[in-house]
Amino acid sequence: MTYVFLETERLRLRAFTEADVEDLVALDGDPEVMRFLTGGAPTPPDTIRTRTLPRLLHDHPGLGTRGYWAAEEKSTGTFLGWFEFRPLEDTTPTVVELGYRLNKSAWGRGYATEGSRALIDKGFTDLGVERVTANTMTVNHRSRRVMEKSGLTYLRTFHTNWPHPIEGSEHGEVEYELTRAAWEQARHRPA
Repeated sequence: MTYVFLETERLRLRAFTEADVEDLVALDGDPEVMRFLTGGAPTPPDTIRTRTLPRLLHDHPGLGTRGYWAAEEKSTGTFLGWFEFRPLEDTTPTVVELGYRLNKSAWGRGYATEGSRALIDKGFTDLGVERVTANTMTVNHRSRRVMEKSGLTYLRTFHTNWPHPIEGSEHGEVEYELTRAAWEQARHRPA
């Protein structure tokens, strides 16, 4: 039985297993999914097995759990992709990074926002998180919109040295954040 970390109305976020390799190869093999990560180049299957999967299976002592979760459609069990809710420092849950990578078939259906909001709520209520941060390329408007709909606000634009620059990287990356105080304030605001 696979450990289920969190369920929403439509999603099940569960622990990754070795059996997820082929789904991960398919996800990272889609040029559109990888557009803002590698310029569309697929991740080699051997890299998925030797680097990606071990990272997804890692337990973070400060958080008391893993930092990456396989996302499944609750009604069908279909693999949709994954969510990241990983502490920036392995030994403390104070600041976590939110991320998501979903199959193209899941785009535009609200799954990224639904999963992100649920993780944020769990982080602030159960895991001792004080700040959630998320990054994407400046030109990745869909991902930025998910961050905004999940309650995060724009913090800054920054530039990194890409070893292999891709289209749009010249515009830099953006960081969004949500603090516990801002999350609590939003929860208590009248609807």
